[in-house]
Amino acid sequence: MTRTTPAGTPLGDSFHVYDTTLRDGAQREGISYSVADKLAVARLLDGLGVGFIEGGWPGAMPKDTEFFARAASELRLKHAVLVAFGSTRRAGTTAARDPQVRALLDAQASVVTLVAKSDRRHIELALRTDVAEAAEMVRDTVAFLVAEGRRVFLDAEHFFDGYAFDPDCALRVLGAAAEAGADVLVLCDTNGGQLPLGLADTVGEVVARTGFRVGIHCQDDTSCAVANTIAAVQAGASHVQCTANGYGERAGNADLFAVLGNLVTKLGMPVLPADAMTELTRVSHALAEIANIAPDTHKAYVGLSAFAHKAGLHASAIKVDPVLYNHIDPTIVGNGMRVLVTEMAGRASLELKGHELGVDLAGRPDAVNSALRKVKELEARGWSFEAADASLELLLRGEIADAEPADIRTPFELESYRVILDHRLDGEVVSEATVKVHVAGQRVIATAEGNGPVHALDAALRRALVPHLPWLDEVELTDYKVRILTSGGGPRATEHGTDAVTRVLVQSTDHELEWTTVGVHGNIVEASWLALCDALAHKAMRVRSGVPTGGLRP
Repeated sequence: MTRTTPAGTPLGDSFHVYDTTLRDGAQREGISYSVADKLAVARLLDGLGVGFIEGGWPGAMPKDTEFFARAASELRLKHAVLVAFGSTRRAGTTAARDPQVRALLDAQASVVTLVAKSDRRHIELALRTDVAEAAEMVRDTVAFLVAEGRRVFLDAEHFFDGYAFDPDCALRVLGAAAEAGADVLVLCDTNGGQLPLGLADTVGEVVARTGFRVGIHCQDDTSCAVANTIAAVQAGASHVQCTANGYGERAGNADLFAVLGNLVTKLGMPVLPADAMTELTRVSHALAEIANIAPDTHKAYVGLSAFAHKAGLHASAIKVDPVLYNHIDPTIVGNGMRVLVTEMAGRASLELKGHELGVDLAGRPDAVNSALRKVKELEARGWSFEAADASLELLLRGEIADAEPADIRTPFELESYRVILDHRLDGEVVSEATVKVHVAGQRVIATAEGNGPVHALDAALRRALVPHLPWLDEVELTDYKVRILTSGGGPRATEHGTDAVTRVLVQSTDHELEWTTVGVHGNIVEASWLALCDALAHKAMRVRSGVPTGGLRP
């Protein structure tokens, strides 16, 4: 067995960051980790500096049993301690004879977290036993595991509801665990119904009455899990249980990254190893990829939009000093500030965005005013540049072309294109596109099929251009989004197809950088064509001119 305390964290064993993504987080609808996934998650969490990683419930879940078996030889944890989770023994037997308890020993984890009911109603109605027997189940199991050399934590399930209903019962369960040798008694808001002030009062009262070391585990059913966790720490808890990105059943759990952000930047608690905070955003997104869930762009601290500013008033202040509208320096958590250019933008927004994209607009008021006027006019017609940095960069470079020449032209001239839909006898539907273009002094005609009109058009264009533009082989279309707007370009969807316009966002990559372009038209194919042309123009500009672009994502 390995150590029982975390390593390499400034606070050592005096404060625990305990992650339960692999057990509680895995209960989220849509998440199903393989054993390989669980090992990868554990490595990322350990690299971040989490103190304890709950690996699952060996004996109850075959996948978790396999995980612990493989972890013994495949995981080399630098900071974290691996924890096995399970329940106390059943009523009417002993811990030594209970196969589920034995499975916890077989997992060879040096720390075990036991779950036990602490609400009288659950004890009597769900377990169908009495409080005395429930307390004895806790005492016997904790004592047995401690005697076997395990460090034990107790998750007191439904604690807050149970304490409100019968505080003596709830405290009796905690007392049984403490007397038998449990190190931390975790107060669980299992139903997620608590609010911060009331929860903090209860935590403070329990600490004052018992002197026990307590932890906190909060579900997010009132959207207060993070706030409740921080309130519990301020009331005396020294052990926090969280999940990556707040994953969990129902509304989820306390988000590990928001809790860490608050503990470190707001309470000044060094709960992670030095420099680990700069990995917060990367690890959050990597764990989302493993879970096969798109990262939440609006997550506090780690979301793509967490430090994104849209209103012109904000941008004017940020131009003076970024701290005026950012609650922390985004780089502390490995994130970055972005300025979004929309119809709400002012001159300051555009100048800041230009700087972000590598376009120097300083001291060029005429160019700024002209670009701002065009942005507002286009956005009124349905264009949106806040997610299409490459299209915006082309527009801005066009405004300063006299002072800083950059060839932003599309690398070909269109003569015409045509797209047809072929519904075949076997029921297959195929799109066929033909393009006629002029490139490198030649007229080229090419035809290609695709599984949709945009795919076919992209394939035909590539067939025509690749012999003349070899760099085109590097470019791939990685994402394609369509939105139907009202004829005025407003955000509301419409059922009136005849007066609707279509906005298309195309994301491209050359395997070094990613960039996004936008097209708007009453016809979805033409809107797609405009976005595709911008994508190629942007790549061609970089190939021809070597123009540095600050807004692209590696």
